[in-house]
Amino acid sequence: MSRFLFVVPPLVGHVNPLVGVAAELAARGHPVAWAGVPELVHRLAGPDAHVFPSPASWAEADRPVRPADIRGPEALRFLWERFLVPLADAMADGVRDAVLAFRPDVVVADQQAPAGALVAERLGVPWATSATTPAEFTDALAGMPKAAAWIDGLLRELRSRIGDPAGAADPRFSPRLVLAFTVPELTGPPARGGDAIRWVGPSLGARPSPADFPWEWLDPGRATVLVTLGTANTGAGGRFLRACAEALRARADRLQAVVVDPEGALADRPRTTGACDASPEAGAGAGGVRPDGDLLALPAVPQLALLGHVDAVVCHAGHNTVVEALGHGVPLVVAPIRDDQPVVAAQVCDAGAGVRVRFGRATAARIGSAVDAVLYDPGHRAAARAVGSALRAAGGASAAADHLERMSETPRIPENRQDPEGREAG
Repeated sequence: MSRFLFVVPPLVGHVNPLVGVAAELAARGHPVAWAGVPELVHRLAGPDAHVFPSPASWAEADRPVRPADIRGPEALRFLWERFLVPLADAMADGVRDAVLAFRPDVVVADQQAPAGALVAERLGVPWATSATTPAEFTDALAGMPKAAAWIDGLLRELRSRIGDPAGAADPRFSPRLVLAFTVPELTGPPARGGDAIRWVGPSLGARPSPADFPWEWLDPGRATVLVTLGTANTGAGGRFLRACAEALRARADRLQAVVVDPEGALADRPRTTGACDASPEAGAGAGGVRPDGDLLALPAVPQLALLGHVDAVVCHAGHNTVVEALGHGVPLVVAPIRDDQPVVAAQVCDAGAGVRVRFGRATAARIGSAVDAVLYDPGHRAAARAVGSALRAAGGASAAADHLERMSETPRIPENRQDPEGREAG
């Protein structure tokens, strides 16, 4: 049996795809461990997950708060200077300790956790890349050479601190194996990553359910639309959610809506206290069910289970939400906010599987028209089903585990290899 160490940032969307892969490898008898924030990994992968703390300590308050209104170059600078590089520096010691203690045959490093790749490189351990978004494959900075050169400089400096100064591989792209949780039918031909890419589609393993859901509330006689802005955009979407609610309630004769509303942006109407109690007499509380049959606002939903019951999704073009919806053959209205989301939104539209609206300027009228288009234009649903077929055929967690097993046949850490403090690692 081989040993696998998953190195992940404290981001739900970057941990979730690997949960199914880790479970599949464990079911095949391989020892599996994680380097990441224990509270997050345990919440997503289960309380029995073997987690090496990395960073050694982490509080949500330590994470820099990005202003909701920054976009473009400012957002890119914030992401790298305030989050990715400091996080890599903070994770390096914990990743090194995890590698030395667990002695993995393969380190699987998320693209936004470059400490995993760089420490593995320094210790002589084979490493694979987990690409939970296709944005890097598109070489989106090809038209911005100064920005690309700036990021390359940050990575060189990072390598000099925590990696092998003689190394040459981009820590976002393993030369051996890049697991892409998507398919070229959605992304188009890759501009980066080359022959190392293995297209495995979404990893849809079982996940802990964040809350009970009142399944009996769903009306089989009407279409159901799910509205979600993911886990990283809390606080940025109040106006957008209210516009969605207005648009969807205006169509209550033919559809009903489930809105993920963690901040209570739709709390202008009474809510009940319990997720499964929809009676008006239940009183008001944060994040319960609206006392009518048209719109259900909850702080969290069991998204994977719910996607099998919805007819359209309105979202921020977060990659996991997109491939999970398309994997169910569900078309999308995409309203990208920042980071990789415009790239993913463009891919959805290019594939014909959805309609894009502008997040900052979307009115109820525009959102409503977009929802009508994806619900009633058969072309969008046909395209979503075609992409979904490709996503499902790619194999998901099982295919990813197959690729990792083959990679694990490489030799272990070379003897006398030194860790960053000069101790023997092999």
